[in-house]
Amino acid sequence: MFSFFSKKNYLIDYLEGFVDIHNHILPGIDDGAKTVEESIALIRGFGKFGVTDFICTPHIMHSYYPNTPETIKNSHSKLQTELKNQSLGDVSVSFAAEHMIDSNFENLLEENKVMPLTNNYLLVEMSYLQASINFDEAIQKIAEHRYFPILAHPERYLYLHGNLKKHREYKEQGLHYQLNLLSLSKYYGREVQQMALKLLEEGLIDFVGSDIHNSNQLNSLKEIQLSEKVVNTLQPIIQRTNMSF
Repeated sequence: MFSFFSKKNYLIDYLEGFVDIHNHILPGIDDGAKTVEESIALIRGFGKFGVTDFICTPHIMHSYYPNTPETIKNSHSKLQTELKNQSLGDVSVSFAAEHMIDSNFENLLEENKVMPLTNNYLLVEMSYLQASINFDEAIQKIAEHRYFPILAHPERYLYLHGNLKKHREYKEQGLHYQLNLLSLSKYYGREVQQMALKLLEEGLIDFVGSDIHNSNQLNSLKEIQLSEKVVNTLQPIIQRTNMSF
């Protein structure tokens, strides 16, 4: 029987101790936090539900955000200084990057200018509008350079919706999949939510991340409610993410 007093499964109730491997909280470096103050506000917001461990992943995107190891390190240094000033010593903030597979990506690989996550995992993405022409070659070269590619938010590529065969081909190529937690709601639209749930159901998701850019997204994350079935599928992936990074 339906009850108005049924327990609500809020996503954030399962995120205490979570290691967020995909976010845009470094200040002034891409379309995420614009200032150190915004970065600190996001970190404090995460801390309210027990998330204090971050690997920051600003975009490296040749035409829009041509970040380098130096620009990322400088932004990280500013944030670390402010964390110390505000006595937020319990917060762990390291850095990597989210790499767009574009015409310049393979040059970055050859020049050793990519920014991997822990254990040589490399976070990559494509355009939401069309697949990168050089995607297959880039994934092969990532492996040749002894990195392990993670495809960010596979549920958001509209041209792959309804194409589980292609997703399985990517997995067979050695791609790991990272789901955006916001995709478990209708934040990006119903189609993205449905695809996220389908990829979960099919066992194709390896890791999860917030991909948080701003306070509005963080507030939306706090509101996400999940069915018991989704919670049971998601929890082992959260644990795997924590253990891997």
